[in-house]
Amino acid sequence: MYLLYYLPGACSLAAHILLEELGQTFKLEFRSAVKGIGTQTPEYLSINPKGRVPALLCLDSSIGEVAGVLTELPAILLYLANQSTPVSFIPDTPGELGRCLEWLNWLSGTVHRLSYGQVWRPQRFVDDESLFPAIVKKGRSNVMDNYTFIEQYIAAQSDSPLLSNYSIVHPVLLVFWMWGKWIDIDMGTHFPNWNQLVQSIVERPAVQRALATERIDINIFK
Repeated sequence: MYLLYYLPGACSLAAHILLEELGQTFKLEFRSAVKGIGTQTPEYLSINPKGRVPALLCLDSSIGEVAGVLTELPAILLYLANQSTPVSFIPDTPGELGRCLEWLNWLSGTVHRLSYGQVWRPQRFVDDESLFPAIVKKGRSNVMDNYTFIEQYIAAQSDSPLLSNYSIVHPVLLVFWMWGKWIDIDMGTHFPNWNQLVQSIVERPAVQRALATERIDINIFK
């Protein structure tokens, strides 16, 4: 059994979706980064010293150096996918697996940590609050550049193994599409191919269950 520390609509949603897809037995525990509540408590920092979500606690065994705890979304997704029998939602050739990890790392490191970090957490980049608006503006520009790259890739590579077969990349793309709506980007107009892909993802029962549990209105994807 797994325990997933999550925040509704955060990147942890992708791990939540995968747990639903795999039919794994799991529990959820809410954590919030707002004003440091939840993710910065001594209790949570003893579980995940990074003070972020997601964190996956395996209640039945240990993962890595810290008994039972795994952090970082790409690692959690890859680990969970490998727990299924047969292995599901990851490519079965080294080349395609490499492409899958390439996307997960870029989405997590560049799109999330850098671009959305600038938009939502400018204080992580500078202490001078007078510079926050400029950082947020640059972050939004970076998001649009990132999203244009995603749209162009989907348009050109829709038949590629990475996109044509549902994988651990798909729920992450769903999360970032949703975040685009949250910062008032007209996703359907600007990114029609990505929008079409997301509509197919939302139709999956596991995705709908995770969205319902996290109380995310499915109509946001329309």
